[in-house]
Amino acid sequence: MYQNYVFDLYGTLADIRTNEWDMRLWEKLSEFYKMHGADYNPKELNWLYDVYVKEEQESVHRNHPFFENIDIKIDKVFRRMYEHKGVYPSHELVHETGLFFRRTSRLYIRLYPGIRELLDDLKKVGKIYLLTNAQRTFTWDELEVIGIRDDFDGIIISSDEECSKPDICFYNTLIDRFNIDPEKTIMVGNDPITDIKGGLRAGFDTLYIHSNISPAIKYDTGTTYFIPDGDTLKMRDYLL
Repeated sequence: MYQNYVFDLYGTLADIRTNEWDMRLWEKLSEFYKMHGADYNPKELNWLYDVYVKEEQESVHRNHPFFENIDIKIDKVFRRMYEHKGVYPSHELVHETGLFFRRTSRLYIRLYPGIRELLDDLKKVGKIYLLTNAQRTFTWDELEVIGIRDDFDGIIISSDEECSKPDICFYNTLIDRFNIDPEKTIMVGNDPITDIKGGLRAGFDTLYIHSNISPAIKYDTGTTYFIPDGDTLKMRDYLL
């Protein structure tokens, strides 16, 4: 039994589908921007979004040259798209824009079977942490939607740190911030690189679950435990 249980979110605890390529999203988002004084057509907005995302990525690389894997704060992109049209939005409006974008592009989000009960039981035996490659604006809202935001002893989101899994710097942020002993810790995730390779580099045991949104595996992940069929109910066999 472990002292610390570190989970990935999407594809591990929560099943999610989004579609950011549907032009209907950009039509609705352009209407949202127009409503707040920034007049865009959908294609222009989509193009500028991609431009600003790339520029923000380049900026983070310059500011953190030692990070192997970076992330950006997507709110900066939404803000810059207002400013491009001469609108200087409040923090609240930028946040609302991010929420609108995510909720409009999201098809669904739901917990996998047995996750609610698993987290309840793990809280009785150890500490639970969330280490996720995600945007705070999106994820903080979705943790509330699926009802698990208060279940964790600590939450670390890549956009906050501008660093992401499998970067050892991101794992060390978790270790240092919560005084975690790697030898008493297991990382649970559905990605063989970000979760398993990263977790092993950090000195954790690992549990890989091949879920419905996992990438294809063409090699041995090296994981401590392996659930090949995506059956989240089997996590109990290894964690409890």
